[in-house]
Amino acid sequence: MVASAAVAGVSMTAHQRNILAGVNAGASSLSFVGSGFIVLCYLLFKELRKFSFKLVFYLALSDMLCSFFSIVGDPSKGFFCSAQGYSTHFFCVASFLWTTTIAFTLHRTVVKHKTDVEEFEAMFHLYVWGTSLAMTAIHLLTFYMPLWGAILYNGFTYFQVIRMLNNATRMAVGMSGQPYASDARDNMRALNRWGYYPLILIGSWAFGTINRIHDFFEPNHKIFWLSFLDVGMASLMGLFNSIAYGLNSSVRRAICERVDKYWPEGLKRWLPINFKYKALTQESELFTFTL
Repeated sequence: MVASAAVAGVSMTAHQRNILAGVNAGASSLSFVGSGFIVLCYLLFKELRKFSFKLVFYLALSDMLCSFFSIVGDPSKGFFCSAQGYSTHFFCVASFLWTTTIAFTLHRTVVKHKTDVEEFEAMFHLYVWGTSLAMTAIHLLTFYMPLWGAILYNGFTYFQVIRMLNNATRMAVGMSGQPYASDARDNMRALNRWGYYPLILIGSWAFGTINRIHDFFEPNHKIFWLSFLDVGMASLMGLFNSIAYGLNSSVRRAICERVDKYWPEGLKRWLPINFKYKALTQESELFTFTL
């Protein structure tokens, strides 16, 4: 429904609307493939079914369904427009809410030093699906408020997590005297990736937010390039999430093990060297999100 609003501009020509519809379909298809890949990996590889990656699975599932409903059908036709729009809105809200559960889990594990995060799974489902349903029912005023609330919460949480890990890394390096200790390298890799997580939501929805503010003040005048960026970036959120949250060493190791087991020797030599690398280290539950 968010993308449909950007496409259905009164002041736009039919050609411009067709371009925006094509951008939405193309970007949503990429997100569908990316998030679908993460869902498939979770279903196929039992070793990935740890609690942390289960949250990534729910995030990817929400992204996949959001992308699917953004692609299918003609959003200009009566009842189907409403059904498609509300479904897209529901899973889009669920997607960014799942990112807050991941942020909460990391914060509670790293900063609070708690190991009881699995006990919150039922509460996570109630929070995500219940809030998504409520926000969809009253979507006109409530999409961008929870969105930017999630962005602020994720940013604050990851700032605390990164600060905690940065201090721990410096202490570990100082005590060991080995600037390239294994734990320190793992922490630094986590720091490098966690810093980008809040930027995914900002990058995906900043142009959409600006576009809605502009529509509020000038409802009959659409800016094509702003709508283009709005539709394109919002539709790519699933792809961004699948790369940032899903493509970690656990997934790569599971794929490499299957390739090594089932692929003929003659085909393996044509694979990239990084893909053939089988000695990916086992990481803790904490680093399943990131490495």
